[in-house]
Amino acid sequence: MAFRGPKVWLWRWRRNPLRRRADRVEAWVVLAAWTVTVLAGVLAGLATARTVEHGLARERAEWRPAAARLSEPAPGRAADRPEDAGERVWAEVAWTAPDGSARSGQVRVNPGTDAGTAVTVWTDHRGRLVSPPASASQAELRSTLIGGLGGLSAAAVPFAAGRALRRRLEERRLELWDLAWARFDPLWRGRTG
Repeated sequence: MAFRGPKVWLWRWRRNPLRRRADRVEAWVVLAAWTVTVLAGVLAGLATARTVEHGLARERAEWRPAAARLSEPAPGRAADRPEDAGERVWAEVAWTAPDGSARSGQVRVNPGTDAGTAVTVWTDHRGRLVSPPASASQAELRSTLIGGLGGLSAAAVPFAAGRALRRRLEERRLELWDLAWARFDPLWRGRTG
């Protein structure tokens, strides 16, 4: 393990007689890559979170509960045991859409529920079945998580591009070292030994 001295802040920007043009270019590449990475991540994350939050708020405003009735008995037996109480099965229900037309579809209900039992379903403005809308706290959590994921995804692109450019600069720097060493090695060969 090589010994490294104390970390010097902003070492890429300090004056140094051994600093080459490639070192200065790398310093600017690192600065630009981190700046773009942070900006892209934050802006994309905020935009994604805002879009998700607006979409979920629109669902809460537009989706309405509707009274429906089971068209046929739900399959299975009524949950007699407490451990079966959380089980739900698909059953056919019928309801009236906002335009007055009769609609039907399948929803999850308790097993063994009798035909004609009242069930609450959620519908959109056209009367189609939808899942219950997310509450305000659920919407906030979802928008935060999806916004964070969107921000990380957007930040990955400039970060990866910066890493690839730095790798290419490092390869070029090593090529230049090889050229310089090939030039000076014959001069030093006779002096050592």
